[in-house]
Amino acid sequence: MLAATAFHSGCGIAQRIPPGPHDTTTSYHDSVGLEIEYPQVSACTEQTPQAAVTTTMPHAFEDPSQLPTWDLPLEEAIRLAVGNSPVLRTIGGAVVTSPAATTTIYDPALTHADPLFGAEAALSDFDAQYSGQLYWTKTDQPTNVEQGGLGAAFNPPALQETGAVYFNELSKQTAQGASFALRHAVTYNNTNRPFRQYNSDFIGYVEAEWRQPLMQGSGTYYNQIAGPNAGIGQYNGVLIARINEDVSLADFEAAVITLVADVEEAYWSLYESYRLLEASLRGRESALQTFQYQQVRLEAGAGRQDEEAQAQSQFFQFQALVQNSLASPTGLYATEQRLRYLIGLPATDGQLIKPSSDPTNIQVVFDWDSALSQALTRRVEIRRQKWNIKRRELELVAARLNRRPRLDFLGQYRWRGLGDHLIGDSDPDPLDNLYGSITGGDYQEWQAGLELSFPVGLRAASTAVAHARLNVARERSLLNETELRVSHDLSDAARELERAHTLLQTNYHRWQADLRRLEVLRRRYRDGTDNIAFFLQAQREVVTSESDFYGAITDYNLALRDLHRQKGTLLAYNHVALNEGPWAAGAMNDAYQRGRFFKPRRNPGAVETTPPVSAGPFDPSQPAPQMAAFNANPEMILEQQQPVVTADPSAVPQVARQPELAPTGPVQIAPQPTLSPSALAPPAETPSAALPQLDEDEDSASLKRLLQRYRS
Repeated sequence: MLAATAFHSGCGIAQRIPPGPHDTTTSYHDSVGLEIEYPQVSACTEQTPQAAVTTTMPHAFEDPSQLPTWDLPLEEAIRLAVGNSPVLRTIGGAVVTSPAATTTIYDPALTHADPLFGAEAALSDFDAQYSGQLYWTKTDQPTNVEQGGLGAAFNPPALQETGAVYFNELSKQTAQGASFALRHAVTYNNTNRPFRQYNSDFIGYVEAEWRQPLMQGSGTYYNQIAGPNAGIGQYNGVLIARINEDVSLADFEAAVITLVADVEEAYWSLYESYRLLEASLRGRESALQTFQYQQVRLEAGAGRQDEEAQAQSQFFQFQALVQNSLASPTGLYATEQRLRYLIGLPATDGQLIKPSSDPTNIQVVFDWDSALSQALTRRVEIRRQKWNIKRRELELVAARLNRRPRLDFLGQYRWRGLGDHLIGDSDPDPLDNLYGSITGGDYQEWQAGLELSFPVGLRAASTAVAHARLNVARERSLLNETELRVSHDLSDAARELERAHTLLQTNYHRWQADLRRLEVLRRRYRDGTDNIAFFLQAQREVVTSESDFYGAITDYNLALRDLHRQKGTLLAYNHVALNEGPWAAGAMNDAYQRGRFFKPRRNPGAVETTPPVSAGPFDPSQPAPQMAAFNANPEMILEQQQPVVTADPSAVPQVARQPELAPTGPVQIAPQPTLSPSALAPPAETPSAALPQLDEDEDSASLKRLLQRYRS
């Protein structure tokens, strides 16, 4: 009773009994069982990457001009990022907190090699299967028989037997659902039972079987979708496995796109950090000169202490701005470290990465219809969702084929035999050996018939069809919503591109205006005709407008990246190609040897094949095809872009317009000049003499459109 009570209460009694002086031995669960242990892994896993162990002391407030720099172009940064590690890195560093959700280059191969749901696992259901058994037995069993009676003549007082059983089977499942089997069984028995011709004998048979489903489970298409002998709602065929691989490839491609986008964002953010640091340094130097000038005036008795304090405060304000530009989470060193992580370099190694690619500052205009068409075609998310729809459609086909009774044709043929020996000799006795009796063909059996089984009402199969239909409807709704979301995202990206370039021009004009204002206020301040507060404010506004200008340049280049990403052409824009890894040794030769036996069908039209699952290969790294040239009529020419005629051609911003279905590579604009006041100046008014003279009988609508183009 006490033991039962203690077992029922668990560790509650142990918790209520205080330790006494007799407790001298530490429990195993207290000293060993609850210890935190360190795993013992293989030797190759113990090697820490060189990029981790060679990291030096991080930079904080070191002078960047005193550090050796590494001029890194954007193309090289992307190449290092996509080829430097099997793990596709992210800025957030989720590999530490959730490594299972991190994408690697092994993920598509893991999907293919999945022993449960991979393509090879699905094909293994059609492999030939062999099974065999071999047993020996010894029996020595007393019998309940009256000694001297009639039963003693038929049963010995102790049954003594020596036996063996040998059985083997070779079976094969076909793609049409049929199964073939070849079986062979031999039974050996040596007993002391009376009334036997031979004390020991071999009994066996050779059997061939053919089972062909006629309704449920029949057909190549069904078995490629669901697999052989699949149950209701189970779809593990080779077509489903291949679609799972395509979905995994789409996920991998999306991760590569995210990596390339993150690298580009970190690259242009680093460029912006350098520019912000330069602007802060110029502002600090200007503030220092003002402060020193006020000190000299104060020592000479011409200045005021409040003005000197204002100048000193302005200097320390810019000093704090410089320090933040260096060591803040968004400063130069932190931004450079983020880029280093994405390309697989140590956090610090004594060098400082410096972007060498110039940002794009000229206007790029995309054809909207072409961009929208590419987005709805090339986006990996849409392609992935279409694969999901195809998988659900195949599941619906299999579910409908499953809503039938199970009707199988079964045919068996068997050759039997018996022999005193297993293998014969020269004895003419027909039962001298087993294999001679079997091959003699004297004892043959066959069986043929039909097997029918089904649940009355087919409730589960009908439910599976309804479930598959709902899955198809759900995936199609998700595709429609995805396409709608893609169109909205593309619209946002196009609007952001135009906004970023407009703000780039605005901030440039603002910066130039602040510089002119600063020069005017500096002269007025030095002449003593104006207060120092206005001059100090002008210094701050110059730094702010310059920072906003370079921030607008970064936003514009990121807007270009986002537009290509929303179009689905980011990989082609950055010249990133996805290729299969190298094959194992000998794989090419094996594929060649197998390909020698493949020949095109002589009558492909007469062969019935399953419906295609794929629409053909698709390379996301290739540019979109160009539209064919066409002859334009005069009215169409009038609708095309006309050259802008101004008094000052240099006053017009440069515009690069991509043609319809433009290539997805980067827009080649050479050279890319630095911005100047004339390059970003607003267009001058077009003099009337520069307008073409049109005939009076020309269409008035065309005239209005032409005038509007020249004056816009």
